[in-house]
Amino acid sequence: MSQLSQLIEEAYTGLKSLVIGLGVTGKALCEPGVTVIYPKEEVDNLATFRGHVELIGKDDDPAVARCVACGACAKACPSNCISVLCPVPVKEGEADTGKLGPAPQKGSKTPAQFIVDYSLCSLCGQCARACPVDSLRFCHDAYTVAFDRKAFQFELVSRLRQQAEQALEGGEE
Repeated sequence: MSQLSQLIEEAYTGLKSLVIGLGVTGKALCEPGVTVIYPKEEVDNLATFRGHVELIGKDDDPAVARCVACGACAKACPSNCISVLCPVPVKEGEADTGKLGPAPQKGSKTPAQFIVDYSLCSLCGQCARACPVDSLRFCHDAYTVAFDRKAFQFELVSRLRQQAEQALEGGEE
């Protein structure tokens, strides 16, 4: 008799759990969705999204970065995903080979290349905090996709120039 009552009690507990689970599932089915199916839809709340860092242009010339090539961002980056390269000064008697070296380089006030490996970035923001001239910000592009890791290495100086040219073309229309 006690085994029969134990079986009935287990069956009741199982049915009760099933009804509660179906209630949770049914409630979730009736609520509006919180995800979107890309590319059919896109989200519109990207103001707080943190993508990779990008350079900010000067106020008087948006195609030129505010960056002073001090290398503070690369030193502050815990992931070592930032490389700031500047022209290496030519020594007396040597020909200019156009060689680039890590920032800071004597006499160089702007980076020749600013490379970010987004596949390594932890999005901590230490680089932006370390920048003495506020030349870095987070990109709001949430739709960066690729099959190759090399596609996530961005050269930000040329990217800034392209963005400035696109803004000019867009403004002229």
